[in-house]
Amino acid sequence: MGPTAWITIITFLVTLVLILWRPKGINEAIPASVGAIIVLLSGSVSLSELGIISETISGAAITIMATIVMAIVLESFGFFNWVAEKLAEKAQGSSIRLFWYVNLLCFLMTLFFNNDGSILITTPILVMLLNNMGLKNHEKIPYLLSGGLIATASSAPIGVSNIVNLIALKIVHMSLISHTAMMFVPATLGLILLVVLLFLRLKKDLPKSVPTKVTGLSLPNYHPLKQSSMYASGNDRTKFMRNILLFVFAVRLSLFAASFFAIPVSVMAVVGSLVLLGWRWAYLKIPPSDMLKKTPWYIIIFAFSMYIIIYGLNNIGLTEWLIGFMRPMVTGSLLHTSVLMGVLLTILSNIFNNHPALMVGTLTLTNMNLDPLSLKVAYLANVIGSDVGSLLLPMGTLATLMWMHIVKKGNIKITWWKYIKITLVVIPPTVLFTLVILYYWVTWIF
Repeated sequence: MGPTAWITIITFLVTLVLILWRPKGINEAIPASVGAIIVLLSGSVSLSELGIISETISGAAITIMATIVMAIVLESFGFFNWVAEKLAEKAQGSSIRLFWYVNLLCFLMTLFFNNDGSILITTPILVMLLNNMGLKNHEKIPYLLSGGLIATASSAPIGVSNIVNLIALKIVHMSLISHTAMMFVPATLGLILLVVLLFLRLKKDLPKSVPTKVTGLSLPNYHPLKQSSMYASGNDRTKFMRNILLFVFAVRLSLFAASFFAIPVSVMAVVGSLVLLGWRWAYLKIPPSDMLKKTPWYIIIFAFSMYIIIYGLNNIGLTEWLIGFMRPMVTGSLLHTSVLMGVLLTILSNIFNNHPALMVGTLTLTNMNLDPLSLKVAYLANVIGSDVGSLLLPMGTLATLMWMHIVKKGNIKITWWKYIKITLVVIPPTVLFTLVILYYWVTWIF
């Protein structure tokens, strides 16, 4: 290997270490962008290739940012505070019922928004709710840990819930509808198994009962004084929140309609977020300008920079080496392809983080001249390994690292060892089950 290849490989490894370590709390976009600049200067990625990278990344980044904006707007409406109150009310004092409602909330949050947004917004709400309920530390962990795992894993059923999934969809030229048709049933069944296994593993730590009423829940972007004039009664508030939910659901459906009619999915996502911003402006008199501060724009920089680094690895011959390594895994039966590729991406995601693992895996598949069905099954198996298998270790996903940081800030103690003792029991069987179901589901519908 020449100096360019060595510089690219070392840059990738150092960047990865800094992203996972985050010395002095630096944002992960900083080491990623520095690494991307070094890779560009090394010559492993040319300036002309930046156009290809931008085209691949832009639609996914815009879609994800638009959904995050929608989540922030809902937070301003007090939607998530309302949801927390409803969780306590619907649980009716049952700790077990609360467990299932919490996980249903985390599943829907990721389904309607995205995994990072779900972690960033739902976790603080759950921390406040559980602290408000006066639960002991070990009694809070079942709700927070299961919710965090389900929120992250729930990005698998539909491709639009995870920026890396969206980027990978673009690389393999797969439509959102095709992805969902092949993936929704296997991934959802896998999530059901995961939450059942989590319940069996954690039920001994659940409290005997929980309060039915909670008060004093608040978030920095919540405007209770302004909102109080919006509702003449509690029923009005509930009706308003349901209307918001229906709108968000309609926006989600519009993404699939856009995919069907070959309209960029990002267009519908932006339109939905703009309408919701206008709705908030009309009700709360809050202009959209606050989104400039509240929106985590660094996600775009991070995704763009990481893809530059991965593209550099591709150009120095990494995918050629991986093709020789992976070809035996995808030349047998579809079941063989599904299981082996999913297990491989699970291992790679937990070593290198799921973002680069899925990007590298997907780029490799596109250079293997596979038949269309084998390519799709191999890609979907990669997604399962990347979205679910990556949860085995806390460093497998950035979402999990963010979750651990938020939980720690809420004065709730959970060590990496405590996390791993639980995931070692629930993640491997969930991944294998989902990969097998993927094979049977795909062969049935095709």
